[in-house]
Amino acid sequence: MKLLIIEDDSAFASVLMRRLAKHDLSCWHVEHASEALLACHRHTPDFILLDMKLHHDSGLNLIKPMRQLLPNSKIILLTGYASISSAVDAIKLGADDYLSKPVDSQTLLAALGLGKKPVKVHDQLDEPTLSAEQVEWQHIQQVLKYNNGNISATARQLSMHRRTLQRKLQKMAPITND
Repeated sequence: MKLLIIEDDSAFASVLMRRLAKHDLSCWHVEHASEALLACHRHTPDFILLDMKLHHDSGLNLIKPMRQLLPNSKIILLTGYASISSAVDAIKLGADDYLSKPVDSQTLLAALGLGKKPVKVHDQLDEPTLSAEQVEWQHIQQVLKYNNGNISATARQLSMHRRTLQRKLQKMAPITND
């Protein structure tokens, strides 16, 4: 199986390559967005690990062209700047998964579909997993509480228009999957 790592931090990329080579993956690495599509065409990887911030470029801009070039490859966006909005954007653009850095080998292999899914604390406690809407609702509530109920300050902090935030708040809290 072939893996392409598109990452501007060469030290992090070399660690990933060593870790994943132990699992019978042939790995390649490129540092710049300008090299990414050529490397995809040249190596036709089964898996792509894509950094969200590549020097002065965004990895999000590469997802659609890579998906068109390699429709069956698994694209996983890695980021040190995780947020709900960037995760939603990545998935809408065609990424298969979205992981925060640093990422452990077990989680990465599970995202690639090559390992067991890591056991999470809430799985052990039989607590329900929250949906994206529920996580967003909780995050909005925390930021709103931090801003003492100030809608304008909360909207600015969430990089959201004030009216959009008000519409989200007018909806009922998302229903849990009990």
